[in-house]
Amino acid sequence: MKRLLLAVTCVAVVLGGCASVGKKNVAVRQAPVKLAVVQAPALDAKGQPVAHVAFRPGISSVTVENMAKKQGCTGGVGAGLMTPPGPVEVYRMVCDNRTIYQARCELRQCRAI
Repeated sequence: MKRLLLAVTCVAVVLGGCASVGKKNVAVRQAPVKLAVVQAPALDAKGQPVAHVAFRPGISSVTVENMAKKQGCTGGVGAGLMTPPGPVEVYRMVCDNRTIYQARCELRQCRAI
């Protein structure tokens, strides 16, 4: 009985090995597909496209954000510096309702434009 079981096992191993010799195990790797996401340009309240400028914080960013919040402008990244740092700086903030709040600061004294 043991010899029969051993013989059947050996035959199964040999036939299994023969079956795999004829096949070539080639792994085909496909490059991941990158889908392009097309976004519509952001429009302001008047329907004009909003220019996207890289966010740069300035010395008076928090002050301008607080001024905008008092006017009902919230959201976005915050008030970004639009001009080079210096005694006179211009800040811009895009609100949730797609309006743009701008302020001009001279020596840290800010007022809305």
